[in-house]
Amino acid sequence: MPAQHFFAQHPSEVGLDPAKVQALFDRAQQEVAQGLLPSCQIAIARRGKIGAMRTFGRAVQGGVEKPATDRTLYIVFSCTKAIIASAAWLLIGEGKLDPSRRAAQYVPEFGTNGKEVVTVEQLLIHTAGFPDAPYAQEGWLDRSKRLEAFARWRLQWPPGAKYTYHPTSSFWVIAEIIERLAGMDFREFVRVRIAEPLELPELRVGIPREHSGRVADVVYVGEALKPEDWIKMGLPVPPETEVTESAILGFNSPLVREAGVPGGGAITTAADLALFYQALLAEGKAHDGTRIWKQETLREVMRVRTEGYVDPVFGLPPNRGLGVVIAGGDGNANLRGFGRTNSPAAFGHGGAGGQIGWGDPATGISIGYCTNGFDRNAIRQGRRGVAISSRAAVCVAD
Repeated sequence: MPAQHFFAQHPSEVGLDPAKVQALFDRAQQEVAQGLLPSCQIAIARRGKIGAMRTFGRAVQGGVEKPATDRTLYIVFSCTKAIIASAAWLLIGEGKLDPSRRAAQYVPEFGTNGKEVVTVEQLLIHTAGFPDAPYAQEGWLDRSKRLEAFARWRLQWPPGAKYTYHPTSSFWVIAEIIERLAGMDFREFVRVRIAEPLELPELRVGIPREHSGRVADVVYVGEALKPEDWIKMGLPVPPETEVTESAILGFNSPLVREAGVPGGGAITTAADLALFYQALLAEGKAHDGTRIWKQETLREVMRVRTEGYVDPVFGLPPNRGLGVVIAGGDGNANLRGFGRTNSPAAFGHGGAGGQIGWGDPATGISIGYCTNGFDRNAIRQGRRGVAISSRAAVCVAD
C-alpha cells in the first residue's frame, strides 16, 4: 500500500463530503452484497491523498478463497493503456519520441505488409488499422515472438481510415518503442520512471510471480445478452474481439500476469490507480513536488485527436487523446466511462470487466475501482460504472 502520508485521516481533510463518499461506497458494495460480484475495491482521492478506500467481498488469492482486503491486488485490464501511454509521454517530453513519426522508424521489424506508414499517434488513438492482429498469450514473455508477430501482422484497413478499438495489438508496438528508446524493459520503465517516483509500490505492469498469490483471480458472473436483447434495446450487437472468456481467464495464470500485456496487464490496487491520476492532476508532479511529466506535454497529449472519427460500437466521437479518453462536453461522457456528473475535461481509461480509472481537473477528484467479477451482462456492467463514476464525481463538500 502507499505510505501513510498518502491517506487522509478523514474525507473532509481533502474537501470530500463524508456522506457523499459513503453513498459512493454503498453503491460500489451493492453487487457484492447481492452476490453478483465476488469482490471489489474502490478508492477516491483529492489533493494528493486518498480520501477514503474500501474493499468488499471475497476472492480466490493464491489458490485460497478468503476476504479481499485493501492490500488485495486486481488486474485492471485496459486501465493499463493510460499507464503505458504515460510512459510514452515521458519520452515525448524528453524529445525522444515524436507521435507524428512512423512507428517503423523506431521499430523496423514492424514495417511490413503496409504497416510502414502507421504513425505512433495512430497506435495511441486506435486508428492504426490492425485491431485484431494475433499474438498468443503463451508468447507474451518472449520478445523474439513479439517481433515475429509484428512482421506477420497485416492491415485490416488503411491506417487512419477509421477508428476501431485495438484491445492489445497497437500497445505492444508502443511497448517495443519504449524499450528501444529507454534501453530497458517496458515493465521496468514503468516501475523506475513512474511507480517509484510517485511512491506507488503496488502500481505494476506485469507482476513478479512471487507476488501473484496476492492477486484476486478473475471469475465470470451473470448471463450474457443475446443478439436479440441488444436489438430490442435499439443497440448494435457488439462485434467479436480477442477479449474472449478464455483470454480473460488466462490472466489467472502467473505467466500471463508476469508478462504485463501493455494494453491490459497492469496489476494494482484502487488506491495506487487513484493516486496515479492525482499526479497527473497535479500538473505532472509527485507528492514531494518532483516533476514527472512536463506540463506542456500533458496539455498536448490530452488534446482530442479523433475529430471526424466515429466509435462503431456507440456511434459517437471517441474523444481520444494520446492513450486516454477525454470526457467531452457533448453529453455522452457516460458512454466514455465518466458517468454523468464529471466535467468535460475529465480524462482516463476504463478496463474490461468494469474497472474504472479517471481524474477530473475541475474538482481534483480521481478514482480507482477494481473488481475480479467479470459480468457477462455488458449493459448491467456499464450502468454500474456510470453509477459509481457519477457518485464519485460529486463528492466534493459544498
